[in-house]
Amino acid sequence: MTPSTRKPSHRHRPRGLEILHEDRDILVVSKAPGLLTMSFHKDQPNTAERILTDYVRKGCSRSRNRVFVVHRLDRDSSGLLIFAKTYIAQQLLKDHWETAEKLYLAAVHGHLNPRSGMIESFLSEDKDQFVASTQDPKSGRLAKTVYSVIKETRALSILKIKLLTGRKNQIRVHFAERDHPVAGDRKYGQPDKAYERLALHAKSLAFTHPLRGERMTFNTAIPEFFQKIADGLDESDWNRPFGEASPIPDLKKLFKHPATST
Repeated sequence: MTPSTRKPSHRHRPRGLEILHEDRDILVVSKAPGLLTMSFHKDQPNTAERILTDYVRKGCSRSRNRVFVVHRLDRDSSGLLIFAKTYIAQQLLKDHWETAEKLYLAAVHGHLNPRSGMIESFLSEDKDQFVASTQDPKSGRLAKTVYSVIKETRALSILKIKLLTGRKNQIRVHFAERDHPVAGDRKYGQPDKAYERLALHAKSLAFTHPLRGERMTFNTAIPEFFQKIADGLDESDWNRPFGEASPIPDLKKLFKHPATST
């Protein structure tokens, strides 16, 4: 199905969010980095959930319209999010979320070996909200991350990632624990300021519409940030099938031209 797009009026256009699709049941948006998906604290008004709730109320303080969170993205990541416009739509989406296909674009430090594969572990979160793998299945939740290298620079590997599960900080933890942290990750990675943002973007999302039963697919363009840190990255790189890693680059050429990091 080719999704339709209803453009919001300029007056009610939600800041920090691009609406890609809207119908009576769902909203599909692209989130900018730095914006929380949701918050349990009332003193945090700048979240995607609250911005979109204001949007569906169209400025009417008496309106009971609201949006319902289906899944989340980390604050510092960007990309695709679905919100439901009714409780029924939310529950139907959550009940069938394992059938959704979630593809991410990421840049990690170093060069991976193997250059494609799957990372699997049990993840648990401590009281300081730090997530790590655990050897005890009873204290963690199973997490599976499929990846493939689609391009390399002198310092970075550019990855296409498929999430088979959706745990908190899953991608960031899985690669950091293998000494390949996501570029710009100050929580699990290297505390440097070489990168202006976290190099993690939810680029593609496919799911079944909760009420109509139609399969819907959404894609976003490669963010300019990724084009800057991986010169020449384009959709032909992204469209490479999983398991078909990019050709091994000529290391002499990689080290002849320094990588751009800002």
